[in-house]
Amino acid sequence: MSGLSLFDRLERETTTTRWVQIDFVGLESQLIAWIHQNVPGSSQLVVGLGDDAAVLKPNGAQVVTTDLLTDGVDFLIEEVTPEQIGHKALGVNLSDLAAMAASPRAAFVSLVLPQSGTKQLSALDLAIGLYRGMLPLAQEHGLTIAGGDTNSWDGPSAISITAVGEATARGPLTRSGGQPGDQLLVTGRLGGSILGRHLQVEPRVSEALLLHEKYELHAGIDISDGLALDASRLAEASGLGAVLDLPAVPTTDAAHTLGEQSGRTALDHALADGEDFELLLAVPPAEAQRMIDDQPLPVPITRIGEFTKQHGLWQRADNGQLSPLPAQGFEHGADE
Repeated sequence: MSGLSLFDRLERETTTTRWVQIDFVGLESQLIAWIHQNVPGSSQLVVGLGDDAAVLKPNGAQVVTTDLLTDGVDFLIEEVTPEQIGHKALGVNLSDLAAMAASPRAAFVSLVLPQSGTKQLSALDLAIGLYRGMLPLAQEHGLTIAGGDTNSWDGPSAISITAVGEATARGPLTRSGGQPGDQLLVTGRLGGSILGRHLQVEPRVSEALLLHEKYELHAGIDISDGLALDASRLAEASGLGAVLDLPAVPTTDAAHTLGEQSGRTALDHALADGEDFELLLAVPPAEAQRMIDDQPLPVPITRIGEFTKQHGLWQRADNGQLSPLPAQGFEHGADE
């Protein structure tokens, strides 16, 4: 055991920590002033920006989600714009609300910025750029940026957003409500997001709310980490297995382009790339057919499989035989 006293150890840790006290008061004050001038308020807030905490005026059950994005993992700050990062950071949170069929209400934004900024931007300009990326998406979905926090250090950038939504009168859509025989439906097309779509997140909020209102949905998830992995998660949460009909999986043009570069198939990319942010839904058979016939969304709805009592993730051959399908995809914190 070290002979250092607790005070000595704390002093040593303090002097070696990467956190620094620079002219942060100036940065925070300037950013708050910019936010007050550029971020609109909302009647949903009893107390909004400028106090120690926000006070929301709830109408129904509150749905809360949070996501943390970091430089070097979720984006490369020298290769993209702050506006793109801000859009993605808010978009992934909105996608989680969409998966729950919740109406967006408010978001709380916490930033950790490099004290020296980037090669092109000061820390303040970087922060303002992040907010500028969020604001159009917030306005589109009726969401108010209600508060947050800002800090700086000599490490990489990180942005954490906590989003608050409200469940509709039908209640939140969860992962655990699936039943044997439910059909698995997916919105849009999948794969190849790394070619640009991962930064241009289009959360299916309005689509989820419309489907939840017009149809009977048993369970849902947004496809953030890859179709195979997220389908297995949806099935496991419902205590079931999932069978995928792989030829039916809709793929993007980007998935085919990426396949030509990677030597893998477009389907491989659709199964494992992640960051598609489409909806995967478990729907009773008759209702699923009605959705397929109606096609009520601006993007296609495709049947790609079904839930089964046989646990695990399976692929079905043309002759109907099942074989295991690896639940591959992106897992945060997994070894490379």
